[in-house]
Amino acid sequence: MLRGALLVGLSVALAACSSSPAKDPKGGSGSKSGAANREKVGLTIYNGNFGLVREIRTVDLPGSENGGKATLDFGDVSAHLQPASVVIRSLDDADSLDILEQNYRYDLLTPFALMEKYVGKDVKVIRWNAKLGHDEEHDAKLLSVQGGTVVDIGGEITPNYQGRMAFPGVPENLIAKPTLTWLLTSKAPKQKVEVTYLSDALNWKADYVLQVDKDDKLADLHGWVTLTNETGTSYQDAELQLVAGDVQRVRQELYRMRRDEDYEFKAIEQEPQFNEESLFEYHLYSLNRTTDVLDKESKQVTLLEASGIQVKKKLILNGSADYYRTSYYEPIERNAKVGVYLDILNEEDNQLGMPLPMGTVRVYKHDRSGSLQFIGEDAIDHTPKDEKIRVKMGDAFDVVADRKQTYWDTLSTGRDGGDCGSESEFEIELRNHKDVAEDVELVEPASGEWEIVKSSHPAKKKDSKTFTFDVNVPANGKTKVTYRVRIEWC
Repeated sequence: MLRGALLVGLSVALAACSSSPAKDPKGGSGSKSGAANREKVGLTIYNGNFGLVREIRTVDLPGSENGGKATLDFGDVSAHLQPASVVIRSLDDADSLDILEQNYRYDLLTPFALMEKYVGKDVKVIRWNAKLGHDEEHDAKLLSVQGGTVVDIGGEITPNYQGRMAFPGVPENLIAKPTLTWLLTSKAPKQKVEVTYLSDALNWKADYVLQVDKDDKLADLHGWVTLTNETGTSYQDAELQLVAGDVQRVRQELYRMRRDEDYEFKAIEQEPQFNEESLFEYHLYSLNRTTDVLDKESKQVTLLEASGIQVKKKLILNGSADYYRTSYYEPIERNAKVGVYLDILNEEDNQLGMPLPMGTVRVYKHDRSGSLQFIGEDAIDHTPKDEKIRVKMGDAFDVVADRKQTYWDTLSTGRDGGDCGSESEFEIELRNHKDVAEDVELVEPASGEWEIVKSSHPAKKKDSKTFTFDVNVPANGKTKVTYRVRIEWC
């Protein structure tokens, strides 16, 4: 016998043959508790489609005192709860409640489940007789419900009988909603208990709306939390907490777009709705008010609002380490796409500085008429404060590049005289068809040991496998970058 807080695995096998909630299979008195008995409910939702549910209820346990036994049917629980995660404890006296047995009953009353329970039993079949103008009722035996119904009516076997069935009653082991049932003893006929369990089908995600100004230098950021409840039960007036992070386990956008030709970035003075704190190696966001999290509902709550954020637009052309391993007789790339990115520093000096949960960033900008237009989106990972966020917007339309190899020589540096390197030269022509100059970063991956022999522009060593060039391309003009590189890969 375990006392106080109890963590047990529930017997699914017993649930199938358990009695109805109104009766006690062990001879004790029974009581029920539902959502109406909730005194407090808390939800901690993780962005992995699961959550922790905490409920406090005062329950009646008549006949359980003085060594008597009682059953408690704890209803309005999640249809996706994990039985082995259930914890129940008394808040009045930790030693006053003894759990003898626990079952999770989830054999729900549905039309198909009802028919399954009556296979091999007598039922009534009813069909409308249009000629007589009334229903005709026949005694029958339900033989099968797999792939359709098969009934025996007066010795005749009829598949898929075109009518409706009537049953004499509801089997005791079918229930309307999932229920936790405990057999217990209590030192008091009334107890305040806390029940905690993990449940699937609770989820949240973050969505961000970034609105950039006409110069692509400042932006407003609006963060939404989208909650989804598919548990089969509703949680009214719940204390809500969200956990962001990669928790190990075994096993739409509501932004209102404005048309405003004189739009200005203004400080937003609304108090934040979530308070953030560290939790182990994760981050916990607590809503500073209670909220209803209803079944089959998607709810959006504001996570953050920030104005006047500095953003930096970057144009990047990425190369490939494979270019240095073979010779090319044709241009490697023609009209190559140049990627467009927005970089944002998540720091207090940039009006941010809060750990940002993973999510989707959608970016908008006003056109000349003042209408807000969608210009790109990207997924971001969990981002700590003081780190950089990079949002890929797409590819530039008016900035393109050609790449060709202008020199190639094999380096035989292997122990057996094999080819283990190369010296090659490349020319990259960047063309800008815009009326303003653009800066483009060339990112050139290089595996093995490498050395820039010569180059038309200063090369920067980004890391052991990458070098870059910063290139300015004039308005309606072009710039050529040439470089020779020696590489050994074995």
